[in-house]
Amino acid sequence: METLNLFIRSIFIDNMVFAFFFGMCSYIAVSKNVKTALGLGAAVIFVMLMTVPLNYLLNEYVLAPNAIKEGLDLSFLTFIIFIAVIASFVQLVEMVVEKFSPSLYNQLGIFLPLIAVNCAILGGSLFMQQKVEDGSIGGFVDSVVYGLGSGLGWAIAIVMMAAIRERLQYSHIPAALKGPGIAFIITGLMGIAFMIFSGIQL
Repeated sequence: METLNLFIRSIFIDNMVFAFFFGMCSYIAVSKNVKTALGLGAAVIFVMLMTVPLNYLLNEYVLAPNAIKEGLDLSFLTFIIFIAVIASFVQLVEMVVEKFSPSLYNQLGIFLPLIAVNCAILGGSLFMQQKVEDGSIGGFVDSVVYGLGSGLGWAIAIVMMAAIRERLQYSHIPAALKGPGIAFIITGLMGIAFMIFSGIQL
């Protein structure tokens, strides 16, 4: 039940976009088309599903104080190691997308390699580290669940936003609010809507 609770929390309550406003650059830029948003969302899910558990293992068995050897503390390397792992998987995703879906690769453009510096993905690994310290994540399986849930939460957010923005093309929006302006307003309203999940306890 705790694992299910962690999964639901990571999608709806601790949503990377609506709770922490992480990954906003690619969220705003790529959320103009549902198909493109689905592609980027799937890429983010894959990268988070792979990197959060791997970074958990590295954090527990390599970077933590006394993990390798008594008296050795490599925690100062956390950012560098986490980013290196994320960049490796992003490179893999980029090669696969370019090979199997050139049209999606062209649509995503610069934002596909930018997943490597997407703060939602790095945030997932850093929040995982924090949750290990406070006891919310108790092992490798929990880190997999948290990575999957966080990725799903970000993907749901960008697909919902893309669906709304496609409909906005037929709406009369004041000139000053067109583009990112209305996108930020809608994101804020969606964030308020997602607050209804904050009381859920399974």
